[in-house]
Amino acid sequence: MDGYMGKILRVNLTERQFKEEPLSPKLARDYIGGTGLGDRIIYDEVPPSTDPLSPENKIVFATGPVTATNYPSGARYQICFKSPLTGILCDASSGGYWGADLKRAGYDALIIEGCSAEPVYLWIHNGKAEIRPASHLWGQDALNVQKTIQREIGDERIRVACIGPAGEKQVLLSCIINDEGRAPGRGGNGAVLGAKKLKAIAVRGNGNFPIHDLETYNALCKKIAKDNATSPVIANMREYGTAQVLDSLWSMGDIPIKNWQIGLWEEGCKNLGGKKMKETILVPHLACYRCTLGCSRWVKIDHGPYKMDGPGPEYETLAALGTMCLLDNLNAVSLANDLCNRYGIDTISTGVTIAFAMEAYEKGLIRPEDTGGIELKWGDEQAMIAMVHQIGKKEKLGALLGQGVKRAADKLGGDSWKYAVHVKGMETPMHDPRTFFSIGLTYAVGPRGACHLHGHSPLWEGIKDPLPEWGLKGTYPFFVSKGKGNPVKLSQDFTAVVNSMVSCYFVTFILKPSDLAAVLTAATGTKYTPKSLLKVGERIMTLHRAYNNLCGITRKDDVLAPRQLEPTKEGGNAGKVPDMEVMIKEFYKASGWTASGKPSRKALESLGLRDVARDLYGPKRK
Repeated sequence: MDGYMGKILRVNLTERQFKEEPLSPKLARDYIGGTGLGDRIIYDEVPPSTDPLSPENKIVFATGPVTATNYPSGARYQICFKSPLTGILCDASSGGYWGADLKRAGYDALIIEGCSAEPVYLWIHNGKAEIRPASHLWGQDALNVQKTIQREIGDERIRVACIGPAGEKQVLLSCIINDEGRAPGRGGNGAVLGAKKLKAIAVRGNGNFPIHDLETYNALCKKIAKDNATSPVIANMREYGTAQVLDSLWSMGDIPIKNWQIGLWEEGCKNLGGKKMKETILVPHLACYRCTLGCSRWVKIDHGPYKMDGPGPEYETLAALGTMCLLDNLNAVSLANDLCNRYGIDTISTGVTIAFAMEAYEKGLIRPEDTGGIELKWGDEQAMIAMVHQIGKKEKLGALLGQGVKRAADKLGGDSWKYAVHVKGMETPMHDPRTFFSIGLTYAVGPRGACHLHGHSPLWEGIKDPLPEWGLKGTYPFFVSKGKGNPVKLSQDFTAVVNSMVSCYFVTFILKPSDLAAVLTAATGTKYTPKSLLKVGERIMTLHRAYNNLCGITRKDDVLAPRQLEPTKEGGNAGKVPDMEVMIKEFYKASGWTASGKPSRKALESLGLRDVARDLYGPKRK
């Protein structure tokens, strides 16, 4: 199969067995790889009633046809699993180098099932796989364990994806860490591996696979790499990383401040921004595999209480652990990010949960005896760092906060639900739906809960003809709800394709569907067009929604948190809130969903999902 290794590795930890399975050409054609492939496997093999922390849950690691090629950032991988945080199907993405080595080791996907009786790690290399004891690794932080395994096997080029102490303790905010701080951060995937007693997956490979039209493919990759290295559209991203958002979007009110209560904090945003980072603590570091964008950061703090040398915080982390908690000490947030990497916890959910706790403390719902004596006050960097430790260790107040804001609010009671900012149990990322109305809809209908990586419609607000190849013409003004349903639907379809190739999200900011179609056609030999890619994206998004419907998700769950529908009094979004009902109705209509939030039988069948239609609606009457 051109573009693929053509094999899937299935690992049963209970039976300690490995099984190689062929990758179906039809599955590859209809779902591409990555998220599409992983979603289909979970749909087929994990019943919606499955306990996410039981041996019956599975987690799929999947690459795509551009992985381990000259495509820029061609080393990403996706994971798909039933989330212990939300109880629905979740996918998550990570960069670095690990994905390329998994594919070169011989596999397009890895399926982990069952549960080991004692801690273990996997060692996969050039078509061989071993289960090795990991009791000596249990308790090690996620950055150290990578080095330990490299020394143990005797190859510093080995790539390791692993969990930290939080995943071992099944903290619901925990995540997998790979390649010096990269992470598929969302949904509690670290807890899934912890429940299976799987500490790490080490990979190394130098296998090859065919590219259908290598000359054309490499020419396309070279052009995309050059454009990403020179395009003025993403110039600030290249120079300042994702932290540049703090420098550029504070005036629009896009930066969440004090748990979404304030719309403007210029000084605080700039103190945490990419320019300040470059001027003070940024040091040179390698980018992800084959990437000419190079947005990842490495920071070094030589002196003081926040001394560290390691992966630097991205925008989402800087806002979640910084402005959300009303603190602007860049060094403190950098250390907190390093701690999150070591414990193996999602920085977005961790920051949102700590901000929630600060507000609950202010309102008297959390007391000093709950925190171990810590005064959990706004702007207190020591208190924020202490909560990171407590969440990572699953102790004191952290044992509650590590379950996420939805569960924490349920247990605290009172009015705490009013400032628990999440969708379907997933803590909300760091872009404000009162600034970009379309992101509010993206959060509300997101396939994994509140998510900024399943649709980039804010990039299309305020510009003319954002996606003409898919019929998206005209202008979609800021602070207008009407007309946003179809752009959000199409942006989700677009990113479903991106997450299935598997491509970096940022690399595609300057690409069109025809660019993605040309790359995939040259790689695989399957003739993709913008129109056929749209169908692929629709199929993946519809399948994901159908699984969540079977988990109990309906229209009532497609809502924003109350806090995000309260207007701010200052800043670029002052007095503005989206009309969610208008946008939801438009989105459902554009997606072919019923008023209850289910894909219609007609929509399912038109996408070749007849088996899914039967699951949702029963056998079709003759």
